[in-house]
Amino acid sequence: MIVLGLSGALGHDPSAALLIDGETVAAAEEERFVRDKHANGRLPLESARYCLREAGVSPQAVDKVAFPYAPVSIFGRARWHYARRHWYAPDRALDAILNGNRRYRRHRRRVFALGKELGIDWSKTAFVPVPHHLAHASSAYHLSGFGGKVAILGVDGKGEYATTFFGVGDNGRISRIKELIDPDSLAGVYGAITEYLGFEMLDGEYKVMGMAPYGDPARFDFAPLLGPRPGRVRVDTRLVNTVGVRRYKENGRGFYFSPRLVRQLGPPRRGDAVDEPYVDYAAAMQRAYEDACLALIDRYLSEALAGCGQLAFAGGGALNVRLNQRILARDDVARLFVQPAAGDAGTALGAATFAANASGETIAAMDHVFLGPAFSTAQCHAAAQARHGLRVAQLDDAPAQAARILADGHPLAWFQGRMEFGPRALGARSILGCPSTPGIADRINAQIKYRERWRPFCPSMTDQIAPEILGSNHAAQFMTIAFEVAECWRHRIPEVVHVDGTARAQVVGPHSNPRYYALLQRLGELTGAPVVLNTSLNRRGEPIACTPDDALDIFEGSDLRYLVMEDLLVTKHSTTQGARTEGRDA
Repeated sequence: MIVLGLSGALGHDPSAALLIDGETVAAAEEERFVRDKHANGRLPLESARYCLREAGVSPQAVDKVAFPYAPVSIFGRARWHYARRHWYAPDRALDAILNGNRRYRRHRRRVFALGKELGIDWSKTAFVPVPHHLAHASSAYHLSGFGGKVAILGVDGKGEYATTFFGVGDNGRISRIKELIDPDSLAGVYGAITEYLGFEMLDGEYKVMGMAPYGDPARFDFAPLLGPRPGRVRVDTRLVNTVGVRRYKENGRGFYFSPRLVRQLGPPRRGDAVDEPYVDYAAAMQRAYEDACLALIDRYLSEALAGCGQLAFAGGGALNVRLNQRILARDDVARLFVQPAAGDAGTALGAATFAANASGETIAAMDHVFLGPAFSTAQCHAAAQARHGLRVAQLDDAPAQAARILADGHPLAWFQGRMEFGPRALGARSILGCPSTPGIADRINAQIKYRERWRPFCPSMTDQIAPEILGSNHAAQFMTIAFEVAECWRHRIPEVVHVDGTARAQVVGPHSNPRYYALLQRLGELTGAPVVLNTSLNRRGEPIACTPDDALDIFEGSDLRYLVMEDLLVTKHSTTQGARTEGRDA
């Protein structure tokens, strides 16, 4: 069976994923192809074309198109809860009761139009609407590879009406325990404070998480924003998750927080500096979010966890690695799988896996995210040769020669194999640095990424050294969990250890990305530490690179001096030969 999953129902992060006989063969975000971060307002036309082309599948051969947005019955509680909690905005409340599925109908029309543009024959291909939070749940549970019973958690801004999901997976079937309904959204409150702190909602939440360790969470108590007591969420919509007249407005733009919050906390943050009291607000929000999520796990999932010790987690809120660190530290959690594309881009994959499982397919576990386009050395060479001012050399051993550049203290762009699916660069589209080189993180932030100086970087490390550095043997191949770095390693790899002593680590094995693993081994031979600083191959505000031309644009538009694309080393004519490399002109 061939199932095409499409996302983009909520107006951001459209993507496509293709399953054949239960195996994920391709997946990619639309932003990578159209070069517009988050691709707001679009549907996944180019990413769907890529998936079909990659698999060699004709659009007419697709059996099902799955979409992560479904109609919601008026006889359920969701639309009535939404109306009751939005009483102060009667237009919103009445719309939910009287016309609560209008967005679904609009989305369905858009997907059918997209299908026609792709060449799908709707007389032969079934359209499968999947409730948004079930798509998130499926993306985590069905792809986790866990056997037996599994507790499932989904924390997201909102779907149709639901915001947070608690359930259990068993024998392929997902059972719902509880859902929270908008405006009672933990991720929504985190997003509102993200806006207050001067970042874009649905984009800057990880910046708040990175800012939080610089502040003191004890100076402010944000728990009352989320609810009256632990384990019970009732968001204070007088302050956050606001709509209509309650929204704070500035220059004609409405925000998800209120003027009342501004009166309590002071003016919203502006600029890139990390300063008081805003770092303390970030710290307070992070603590309140973590505590609320853990209390909800206690209330709704503790019974399931007591019997299985396995938790599958998705939704945009699952990308909070500090929360995941605390979840993994629970006595009742032995195994934690966080969907690497946990945000809404991952719902294309979740909708597809849900539809395939419902048809009796066995879903193959997700053991890597290299599901996007790949380009040959010849294609990379042609792209580089079309540029002026670049030198191109053929490499005999790209991992070894790249490791030498890194060991000599230089940042390096690394473009290899199939592009990653999800927001993390995991060794296919990366900017790398040696984590023992003093100042390399500041240099990459200031001269290459052009982002805030306080933003942390993550380490990639071999599976052989990871237990010694992280004090854990838990799987961590997707950079979704923070770990405490062993004291004896903090001075050896200081550029990838955050101010609080943690690192959002990627543990690399020899099979999913052999060339990246070889690079780590070679760097270890040169420096004594098979660890590399790894960040995404993009500049601030841009999507991660997809094609050789994207990588070359980033290379030429920054202070990067070295770019390894497949078996090529690309340098600028102005680059001095400070790094000892062995290559021949191509």
